[in-house]
Amino acid sequence: MNEFNENISSDAKGLLSLYEAAHVRIHEENILEEAVAFTTHHLNRLLPQLSSPLQDLVKRALHQSLHRGVPRIETRNYISIYEKLESKDEMLLKFAKLDFNFLQNMYRKELCDLTGWWNKFDLKSKLPYARDRLVECYLWGQAFHFEPKYSYVRSAVAKGMQMISIMDDTYDNYATLEEADILTEAFERWDINEAERLSDTMKVVYKFVLSIYEDYERDAVQQQKSYAVPYAKETVKQVARAYNKELKWFMGREMPTFEEYFVNTVFTSAIYVMFAAAIPGMTSASEETINWLLSEPNIIIGTAKMGRYVEDLGSHERENRGGEMLTAVDCYMKHHGVSKEEALEKFVELAEDGWKDVNKEWIKMTCSSSNNDSNIPKEDMIDQLINYARVAEVTYKNCADGYTYPEFFLGPQIAAQFLHPIII
Repeated sequence: MNEFNENISSDAKGLLSLYEAAHVRIHEENILEEAVAFTTHHLNRLLPQLSSPLQDLVKRALHQSLHRGVPRIETRNYISIYEKLESKDEMLLKFAKLDFNFLQNMYRKELCDLTGWWNKFDLKSKLPYARDRLVECYLWGQAFHFEPKYSYVRSAVAKGMQMISIMDDTYDNYATLEEADILTEAFERWDINEAERLSDTMKVVYKFVLSIYEDYERDAVQQQKSYAVPYAKETVKQVARAYNKELKWFMGREMPTFEEYFVNTVFTSAIYVMFAAAIPGMTSASEETINWLLSEPNIIIGTAKMGRYVEDLGSHERENRGGEMLTAVDCYMKHHGVSKEEALEKFVELAEDGWKDVNKEWIKMTCSSSNNDSNIPKEDMIDQLINYARVAEVTYKNCADGYTYPEFFLGPQIAAQFLHPIII
């Protein structure tokens, strides 16, 4: 805190601006690192003395910085604060509310269509062990791209994420080692006839996944993006292999090194599955986009790992099941010989370092994109990357598993996004 003049410690507006800016820091920006601690301390000290709406802005920022927040969630929150400002522009405020309600109606229609698609499979009764989180999955799609033209992307990401959730729960909570091996082999062959080799439950999972990609192939051909189909299927095979490897490690109590574990989690993060799912709905996506994804760029690896760190912090207790199953936290504890509390503290640190990695690559790619570098994907793909990190942060905020248990804190935000219009 020595870098900052104490005279600014009572300037709430200035502190707030510095606080928000510091969340875009990268590695070795030591002054901004100190700025986080300095501004957080003084904003918390000043908070009880502030009046609304400045108090509301500070309270929201301390809970969720703008840079790390999901855009439309932050939009909803800011509208409620902006209308309290004496200097507000009434026309601008009205347009903002109309815009929010218009998009909310569009999201409701998309959710209605998705629910119809989901219900026809009746997987809630066929796979009772699997999480039914279609609305939470749709929130991820909306976080990726909220604009009207990305309707396909939102639905595709939701379908892909719900599919991955079922695969995750199947490998993690249901399948035996033998069933998991056979299911993984079936995915490798990608042939509906392979279903006959599977047990009844594995057959349901397998047919569900293949049906999604039958639709995907049709959509890709219609959008003249048939080149995306082999890659999209390969991302599912990668996830199946990664889940199967994880199951063998943990069921066999064979603890991998922490580094080996996290190489595998780049695939279990499902970032490649979700990005491939979105390609037919992105006009800028091309074969070059797929080649870029195949090159495993630093921003993809960094974003996937950052997402896994916050997810592991949130889901550790659920996945551990009182010590019955090994988790990433257990892996770190054994590999480094530390306590659970020390391991969790390290994961918080790793998540912060992950954000610095993401910020660095995001800034670098944005600058390169403006220079028309042909090796850099278009802006909508870059936005998708930073938004993946944002929605992961929000879903697993404060070391809680908002995906599995949305009723505690994610649910109210979902309701504000999709159920409750803003009164005009």
